[in-house]
Amino acid sequence: MSATASRTATVAGVEVPTDHYINGERVQSAQTFTTISPIDESVLAEVSRASVGDVDLAVQAAHDAFPAWAALGAVERGRYLHKLADLIDKNIEPLAQVECADMAMLLRSLRARVIARGALNYRNYADLAVAYEERDWHSKGTWNRVQRMPAGPAAVITPWNAPFMLSTWKTAPALAAGCTVVLKPAEWSPLSCSLLASLADEAGIPPGVFNVLQGIGAEAGAALVAHPLIRRVSFTGSTRAAREIGQSAARNITPFTAELGGKNPLIVFADADLDAAAAKAAGQYDDAGQVCLSGTRLLIEESVLDTFLEKFHAATDAHVLGDPREDATTVAPMIHPDHVARVAGFVDRARESGQRIVRGGQRGEGLFYEPTLIEPTGNDAEIVQNEVFGPVLTYQTFADEDEAIRLANSTNYGLSGIVYTSSMGRADRIGRAVRAGVVWVNTFLVRDLTAPFGGVGNSGIGREGGDYALDFYSDLKTLQILDGSVA
Repeated sequence: MSATASRTATVAGVEVPTDHYINGERVQSAQTFTTISPIDESVLAEVSRASVGDVDLAVQAAHDAFPAWAALGAVERGRYLHKLADLIDKNIEPLAQVECADMAMLLRSLRARVIARGALNYRNYADLAVAYEERDWHSKGTWNRVQRMPAGPAAVITPWNAPFMLSTWKTAPALAAGCTVVLKPAEWSPLSCSLLASLADEAGIPPGVFNVLQGIGAEAGAALVAHPLIRRVSFTGSTRAAREIGQSAARNITPFTAELGGKNPLIVFADADLDAAAAKAAGQYDDAGQVCLSGTRLLIEESVLDTFLEKFHAATDAHVLGDPREDATTVAPMIHPDHVARVAGFVDRARESGQRIVRGGQRGEGLFYEPTLIEPTGNDAEIVQNEVFGPVLTYQTFADEDEAIRLANSTNYGLSGIVYTSSMGRADRIGRAVRAGVVWVNTFLVRDLTAPFGGVGNSGIGREGGDYALDFYSDLKTLQILDGSVA
């Protein structure tokens, strides 16, 4: 490994550094890995593949930079984060172009909201950290105050879907709380996070405070979460990987948070606006179904099933599979050949086990997979119980609220739920009964960044968002002073 002029690749007309960003410098690895574009499977770049030595270099840099960054205080740290947010806003177009090429999210979505959400994350957490008020109270002859202490170097491991936004969502509270960061983006879509490192450098964030390692999860990710100098681990990804990361973090008694997958219900009652519900259900095919919060289990009150399905099919027929750079496209290709094969495997096994493929169920050209709807033979079917993470929905019917709740809570997941009803009383009852980190009623993907976010069961542990995230990246201390003992 060596610190040198960074190797770069030209992606969508943008020069992207392909080496790590460690201690304020670009650092090469002897080995590389290849990242391809899901749009046409062309090679985008050869990216530095972190070794254990690279991981140690990055963690040591974060460790060394931590005392000074923590000592700055929330106001000074916030100035850096606001400058970084301003730079993101100025670079929305190149960031969007690179992420579109690398991950195939719709370019218009990246331009309109997703990249800008990264800037909002930094501003939001910078301001929340400054506004934090320590809790004071009097008890048993003493004056008490709860104080936040920055925890130390944090390992942040992010997934391949919406990599830029999700990286900012995690690094923003860590940096605002006074932690230093080593970010490892997913190997299938690493390039926009490399641009984030360049913007952090331009914002003047001190060397070692923000580091980015490119690498393979089983190699660099494993070494990162096991490092004894890491004091927090934040992960978004699969339940299987989270189990391994959690075990590794536990060996060092390192606090760990994980936002994982979902098998989320979308519940439609007979009193709902069926046009809106059907359109939202068909909208779950957006981003090729590669959204952990998507409502992939359609639960429909049996009296309106035929009407709902008619409207759902009409809305799904309006989808356009195509190039994510084109405005007409509504469903883009999937991320990687291996992931297409995984999704196809779920559908093939469903077909072989007697589940009815109502529509779709076939691969398209390249990395496309048809929007698919399956009627399962029973609630215990694999296609109902396990996360597919692709454009594959199931539907089941229910007779009443009790059955709807039973079906909604019948998997090991609990990330989100979506409910369509015109009754406030029912919205409250179902909202309380569904076991999930968030339940939307008559809407979807509306986020207040101060609200807690996370899952239950196989959907995760811990909460992100607002003060919940700032508390995670802090050690809480109670200062207690005897009355009358100090002047």
